[in-house]
Amino acid sequence: MKKIPFFLLIFFLGISELFSQQKPDSQILQTILESQLNQDVPGILFHIQSGDGEIKWSGAAGVSARESGEKLLQDQTFRIASVTKTFVAASILKLWEEGKLRLEDPISNYLSPDHIQILSQDYDLEKISILQVLRHNAGFFDHTHAPVFFEKVLQPGGHEWTRTEQLKLCVEAGEPISAPGEKFSYSDTGYIILGEIIENIQGKTLGITIPEILDFEKLGLQNTAFEGLNPKVDQARIHQYFQGQDTYSFHPSMDYFGGGGLLSTTEDLSGFFLALFHGEVFKNPSTLEQMLQPGSYASAPMMDYRIGIYRIEINGVEAFAHAGFWGTQVVYFPSLDLAMATNYSQIWKGRVPPVFGEALNALSGK
Repeated sequence: MKKIPFFLLIFFLGISELFSQQKPDSQILQTILESQLNQDVPGILFHIQSGDGEIKWSGAAGVSARESGEKLLQDQTFRIASVTKTFVAASILKLWEEGKLRLEDPISNYLSPDHIQILSQDYDLEKISILQVLRHNAGFFDHTHAPVFFEKVLQPGGHEWTRTEQLKLCVEAGEPISAPGEKFSYSDTGYIILGEIIENIQGKTLGITIPEILDFEKLGLQNTAFEGLNPKVDQARIHQYFQGQDTYSFHPSMDYFGGGGLLSTTEDLSGFFLALFHGEVFKNPSTLEQMLQPGSYASAPMMDYRIGIYRIEINGVEAFAHAGFWGTQVVYFPSLDLAMATNYSQIWKGRVPPVFGEALNALSGK
């Protein structure tokens, strides 16, 4: 294991007595999971793990599908949706480390002529940098906000999307949010553009090249893959729900080109965030520092987004996190050297899933 970057050691040396290294009781954690179930949430998955491995627990409660009533298992996979963005951002930063791109480069350097033509109708691509897209301040309208997007997603039989179609929707359905770099505005469109940049540099699809760039094998991410590429991972996928509707049959292309697309488990997601903060993903500690640098804006943004990751507080404890639309969130607490990940089979209400705060309370003996 590589040494933890110095700027993080100051966190690790000051762990509060409230969060001592005691192991939370597994029965208490299981009871917490059971308490999250209701008529809207038929299942929940959860994993907690400390960097030293002293704390490591996976759990599940409820069913994997309402219709069958089949018991939910802790190692089942799920669509992580926008948590994929952390993997995409880390891949871009790895390519930056390798000298294959510069973060200040205009995105027009890396896009296909067809996509440049589409986006140039509304955007000056020469003035939009890769870094701005990573931070969601490039000004792109989010194509998923177009009413027609979910109309097509919800239509019987689903709809098979292409990246080109989604880029056209960005231009046709909305106006630019702001000038590049001026304002934070979360945009799936930006990350499907980053997905294309990765593919064009590497000459391979995201599903092949992201596991190679990040070295999933070395990181032990055995149950993480782009949907449709690993039969074992695909077959373990649970049913996830949106406003009571089973989304299992929704075509994966709705969210596949960089904004989402990965299937994973709570253990793999926790492990990936631990690897990020323990220096196992990037060659240089300064790359993680770059990832965690906040953007600069005239007024406070709606969320403290960095590069493929954002800062929050849970029970007053600083964490870095990402969430995904289908009920997923993963967090890392620097001061505790602790990661957690969860999937609610129907998304919780609020910014943070309740299970995280309750697990922290269990860890502190409350």
